[in-house]
Amino acid sequence: MARNARQFKILEVIVEKPIETQEELASELVASGFAVTQATVSRDIKELGLVKISDKGRQRYVKETAHVKRFSSNIANIYRHAVLSITPAQNLVVIKTVPGGASTVGMSIDRMDNEDVLGCVAGDDTVLVVTRTSETAEDITSQLKEML
Repeated sequence: MARNARQFKILEVIVEKPIETQEELASELVASGFAVTQATVSRDIKELGLVKISDKGRQRYVKETAHVKRFSSNIANIYRHAVLSITPAQNLVVIKTVPGGASTVGMSIDRMDNEDVLGCVAGDDTVLVVTRTSETAEDITSQLKEML
């Protein structure tokens, strides 16, 4: 019962205000009387099918719709066709792409919403991903290669 009430509250919150991070969502839930951890919020986001979209220059969670799913699917296809190589280097991951493909690949990495990815910079044919540690760089490299 608590899970259903919490997930209903999550849907209510993301409609009422733009929520950019899991931490913001957890804070809203705590303020509403729910005792949650970041792991619980992460599971709820997956179960509810929430995705992040760009809205007026900010990211926000929304319920996935057919349009959002089709857009995400198109991004995944572009990612698979654009990436040429993925190489870890200490706490960095260097991704080589076809010319002009780095921006879309960088966007797909940003949408992974992985807390171990501190950020990424995309040029024309190269994406530089900054991770928390060299170990997380290896993990991110494995995840990115699985997406191919």
